[in-house]
Amino acid sequence: MELPVIDFAALNGEKRSKTMALLNEACEKWGCFQIDNHGIDKELMEKVKQLVNGYYDESLKGEFYESEIVRSLNDNEFISDRDWETTFFISHRPNNNIRDIPNISKELCETMDEYIAQLLKLAETLSELMCENLGLDQNHIKQAFSGTKGPSVGTKVAIYPQCPNPNLVRGLREHTDAGGIILLLQDDQVPGLEFLKDGQWQRIPPSRNNTIFVNTGDQLEVLSNGRYKSVLHRVMAEKQGSRLSIATFYNPAGDATISPAPKLLYPGGYRFGDYLELYSTTKFSEKRPRFESMKMMTNGHH
Repeated sequence: MELPVIDFAALNGEKRSKTMALLNEACEKWGCFQIDNHGIDKELMEKVKQLVNGYYDESLKGEFYESEIVRSLNDNEFISDRDWETTFFISHRPNNNIRDIPNISKELCETMDEYIAQLLKLAETLSELMCENLGLDQNHIKQAFSGTKGPSVGTKVAIYPQCPNPNLVRGLREHTDAGGIILLLQDDQVPGLEFLKDGQWQRIPPSRNNTIFVNTGDQLEVLSNGRYKSVLHRVMAEKQGSRLSIATFYNPAGDATISPAPKLLYPGGYRFGDYLELYSTTKFSEKRPRFESMKMMTNGHH
């Protein structure tokens, strides 16, 4: 069972319909997929990873290996309430806090800003493609996420350090993501990421050639009325090296009001007699147009 790969280069040619169908299936049945030919400068992506790894080595690594979770690992009991990770969070939109992070270099700040500017365009394009597949207006997700200041964009930078006993701790415990669309620039060497598919944990391989890994969060499941699932995932601790994860969240603003898109809701508040009247003339037709007709009626359109 292979993780879907969406080739963005195919969206502008004769394979567009097939590619859009693959994207829709990935959102409905997987809740995650990879994007190739995404248009983000791959040299820039390499520079981001290099600078983040350097920041970890200089500013975070020593502190992590002196932390309580490392000492607790010596007790040889499974650690169920903490994660084997060291992280920092960057807010990009509506406010940028990257220059407030201790000991961060000007080069890393500027490189990350440039990367996020390109990644945000990809997130918006992806949201438009999802809207197209859902039968919504192109900007529905962006507008639903906007609140008063536009969608919220932030990045969780995480290192999952080399672990001497990975059977006793998770890199990151099982969870779904709270937000909207998550775009992950991950390690190209060390594995660890796993997603739950059909009751089985599927191991996600490292991202070769700087593909972007995407998963959908809880708010997209709500907005799509359950069609696009947020999915359980976790990170396993690894003995063979440290894993880098740079996860950017394209999320609703804090004051955004989230609800299922009205076009995706079943009709509600109608008299059963009215439904039967319509049913009597459409019994042997598809049910969805019947539902759409009832929805129009309940909204005051005849």
